[in-house]
Amino acid sequence: MLVVGGYGTVGGDLTRLAAPSWPLLLTGRTPEKGQALADEVGAEVRRWDLSDPEPFAAKVRAVISTVNDPDDRVMLAAVRGGVPYVDITRWTARLQRATAVAAVNPPKAPVLLSSSWMGGVSALVTAALAAELGGASGVQIAIRYDLKDRAGTDSVEFMDRLGLDYEVTENGQRRMIMPLSDAGFVQIGEHRTKVARIDTPEQFTLPLVLGLDTAITRIGFSANSSTSTLLALKKTGFFRWGRGDAFEKTRRGMLYSPGEGGSALLRIDVCGRGGERRTAVVKDAAGQAHLTALGGLLGLRRVLGADGAKAPTGVVFPEMTPVPQDVVSALEKAGVEVTVS
Repeated sequence: MLVVGGYGTVGGDLTRLAAPSWPLLLTGRTPEKGQALADEVGAEVRRWDLSDPEPFAAKVRAVISTVNDPDDRVMLAAVRGGVPYVDITRWTARLQRATAVAAVNPPKAPVLLSSSWMGGVSALVTAALAAELGGASGVQIAIRYDLKDRAGTDSVEFMDRLGLDYEVTENGQRRMIMPLSDAGFVQIGEHRTKVARIDTPEQFTLPLVLGLDTAITRIGFSANSSTSTLLALKKTGFFRWGRGDAFEKTRRGMLYSPGEGGSALLRIDVCGRGGERRTAVVKDAAGQAHLTALGGLLGLRRVLGADGAKAPTGVVFPEMTPVPQDVVSALEKAGVEVTVS
């Protein structure tokens, strides 16, 4: 199993989760940084800088990418090698591009684009609740981003997209909206959290896969004051005129101050076609990186047919799981609390 970025913040958690099941090959730009982890879990570590022109070759059973792959090098290498591939890093525009790339390079092995929030966990739980209801008409997802948690440098990449309008589906109609609009308070577990709109891939894929009329995702931060600051900056137009490279460090520095650890917390409200509702609160005390890595692990099991169902073919998304009834138990076995009401 090849884990690209296998000793980063998310990659390291994924490596520890996957090591008991498969032999692992970890790659990154500076393999010496990953040697201790490789020794810990009995993995091999090699150098692969995605900016290098030289191709990378290895015999592996599957590939999962935990790093940004803007030129689709990892995905194309897996597709051309006929190896199952999982990606947990793409924002909506890059996911759409990857789907198009796969369309002109038809994969012989499954390609799972699992970059909905937390490595596809938000989409998986939505699919599970929709299955309980016998179908769904809408979903609203509210995320509480813990500013004290461990985080990699790519974890606040969404800051670079806050000046870009994006498309959503509401009441059966597609329309463009502004990030950080529609702000309000949502009770997420024990926390009354101020949240506002954010562009995430599940808002694109869930209506396509589950036939939803509405798919909305909002995000708020563990300090409501941080959310309020972003909303105030939005009013000044900062995220539009400050989009260039000159302001990148400033934008990301607003939220990138990783701590020693925190909890991952999100709320998912699904409405059935008859008006019935299900709400799930998902909490991972091990943190956001761990929950994202767990989503990646579930993705690997899916493309290998190791989750109790036959492996898929072609390009798939996490909510296309054939075993939605097993999603909650799989999360709970990994130490995640899922409260459904």
